[in-house]
Amino acid sequence: MWKDFFYFSKSQRAGIIVLIILIITVIILNYTLTLFIDNNEEPADKNFAAEVESFRKSLVSVDSIRQAEWQALAQERQKQYEEKYKQFSYETKPKQSYSLFAFDPNKIDSAGFVTLGLKPYIASNVLKYRNKGGKFRSASDFSKVYGISKEKFDELEPYIQINQKKDSVSIKPEPKKNIIVELNSADTTLLMQVKGIGRGYAKGIIRFRGLTGGFVSIEQLKEIYGMRPENYERIKGFCIVNQALVRKIKINSATVEKLNAHPYISYYQAKAIYELRRNKGKLKSKDDLNEISEISKEDLEKIYPYLSFE
Repeated sequence: MWKDFFYFSKSQRAGIIVLIILIITVIILNYTLTLFIDNNEEPADKNFAAEVESFRKSLVSVDSIRQAEWQALAQERQKQYEEKYKQFSYETKPKQSYSLFAFDPNKIDSAGFVTLGLKPYIASNVLKYRNKGGKFRSASDFSKVYGISKEKFDELEPYIQINQKKDSVSIKPEPKKNIIVELNSADTTLLMQVKGIGRGYAKGIIRFRGLTGGFVSIEQLKEIYGMRPENYERIKGFCIVNQALVRKIKINSATVEKLNAHPYISYYQAKAIYELRRNKGKLKSKDDLNEISEISKEDLEKIYPYLSFE
């Protein structure tokens, strides 16, 4: 019975034989066809491939040239723009992000120090020093805090007010004496020893000294806010001025903002000084400033004591 499964008719046997031959042929071709194909055969049209590559390179070259031209054009326009508008570079003054006020470094908190323009780490150093029992007994002690630059201390010094409390039983204050005070070095306590100078006038003198750099004449007391003629006449005889203590502006290196920060120098005068220095070079004396039309003779007399030509 099993022979019935393997019985094929004549036509079936012929088909099987043909199928076997085809399978064998395909297997043989699969192994022998690669022998007749040259893998290193180059493209039929070498000229066409070369032209394509040359065209591609030319496109890259053209794009590079255009990019370089555009970059050069952009740089030239930027240069022309800066040249055209450079005179307006100092038109606006930068806004201060801090404010100045009278303070006692032994009492003010960290937020107060930051408001005065000190960095948070400096405020932290001060608080650590106070927590360990440290105390500032004078303004110069405060200048020794790590991180405070000389310029920042000079700016804050007029506003430092340290209350010195005595441990003994309260003593009645001594009556004011007719002492002589030097306006560029006296603190508020010493100034208030002069008859006619109260706390308000003392603070005004310190504030004026900080803004201008110091007093160059006794008559500048008239410029103190609230100073009445009769008060000036009462106290002028007890005041002297040491001009050697005046902080001067280095006119040959100061920026427009630095010059304009002085109350006696307007923005236009500061800009004119800057332009003269840029065109002429180093300014050597007061006579050089006579060339500036924005500065009158009266203004020059007020400004000159605060200028250094070094």
